[in-house]
Amino acid sequence: MLCCEGYEFVAGGDTAFEVDAARLAYGSGVLREAGTHANDLGMRRVALFTDKTLARLEPVATVAQALRGAGLEVVVYAETQIEPSDASFRAATEFARDGRFDGFVSVGGGSVIDTCKAANLYATHPAEFSAYVNAPLGLGNPVPGPLRPHIACPTTSGTGSEVTGIAIFDFLEHGTKTGIASKRLRPTFALVDPDCTLTLPKTVVACSGFDVLSHALESYTALPYTRRKRSETGRRPMSQGANPFSDLACLEALRILGRYIVRAVDDAGDGEARERMMFAATLAGIGFGNAGVQVPHAMAYAVGGLVREYRPPDYPQDHAIVPHGMAVIVNAPAAARFTAPTNPERHLKAAELLGANVGGAAPADAGDILATRIQVLMRATKMPNGIGGVGFTRDDLGALRDGAAPQKRLLANAPCEVGPPELERLFSDALRYW
Repeated sequence: MLCCEGYEFVAGGDTAFEVDAARLAYGSGVLREAGTHANDLGMRRVALFTDKTLARLEPVATVAQALRGAGLEVVVYAETQIEPSDASFRAATEFARDGRFDGFVSVGGGSVIDTCKAANLYATHPAEFSAYVNAPLGLGNPVPGPLRPHIACPTTSGTGSEVTGIAIFDFLEHGTKTGIASKRLRPTFALVDPDCTLTLPKTVVACSGFDVLSHALESYTALPYTRRKRSETGRRPMSQGANPFSDLACLEALRILGRYIVRAVDDAGDGEARERMMFAATLAGIGFGNAGVQVPHAMAYAVGGLVREYRPPDYPQDHAIVPHGMAVIVNAPAAARFTAPTNPERHLKAAELLGANVGGAAPADAGDILATRIQVLMRATKMPNGIGGVGFTRDDLGALRDGAAPQKRLLANAPCEVGPPELERLFSDALRYW
């Protein structure tokens, strides 16, 4: 039986992988094309999702003008919440249902795009809120049919939400983050304009950049698709594991991150670095949209859901928040040391692309080399020192463990067994790094 280079078939494992590619236009000025694409998709009455800050800025004005210039009716929804919750998803859904829209456009970061996805879903296929939420926190029901067309216009270089079928939120009653995952949630088209990144503040660039790094790293080191149970029906999970297609996108994203993340954070005038970061975000989004993320993201959902007092620079100061990319990267070094023994070669390759000198390194050192390189990038961009840097202590380890353990979809994509005991140890290892 033939197998792709770098992968070995396992008895009972899958023998094929799927490529679920996104449609997008990438480049300076593409936001001005929104009206053309909306018309092509048959939109007439459009819900334009954004947030209160962006609603006053040029990207939203550009998209709204393009839509109206194409003869479309546009209603703006600017009530999306940074790090959305089930409550903010419900409010957005009510707006979408009442508005009777035949198309959706989102202009913003991952929070805006994810909110738009959820509103489109529940307005198109009404159901009790937990129906589509990932099990075990929700019922995990499949989305029963196509959604209305959605054009996503990312303004941050991080989440990759414009090319994935995932919507993440804080499930308030459970004190953790979770999500809704379905290929039907993937936006119909994405307009990715790197000019949007030129005005982003440093901490936002750093957090979004580390989200990109984590998407690429976690997908590249995930459970190989050949170790997942063979699908007799052809219905494979969204997180199908590392595969040759996702590898291409993730390796290039890691190379770009290693070269440009510090430059992009340090200098808003470095147009080359900021453009490269936006391209890496889309690449990594395509990669993890086909492979799936794993341990650091599962841990991040607990960190983000249980935050008490932390208020990062360059973000709204009216409530505590750990931005998603920050919540992921504070766990990444500990996770790298944990997963490295499953495939030292891949972990060393990732470290090399991120800028580490791996010449002559022993496989047993792969985890330390990769973790150390991530920590160097964290310090250079003024990220907090582990989960202790965002306010957690040893007294929180049990709650963090319990918040991460229900993330079954993510933990099942890890290359090794991860249960509550392993999670508690990982959180302990992630308290402080230097």
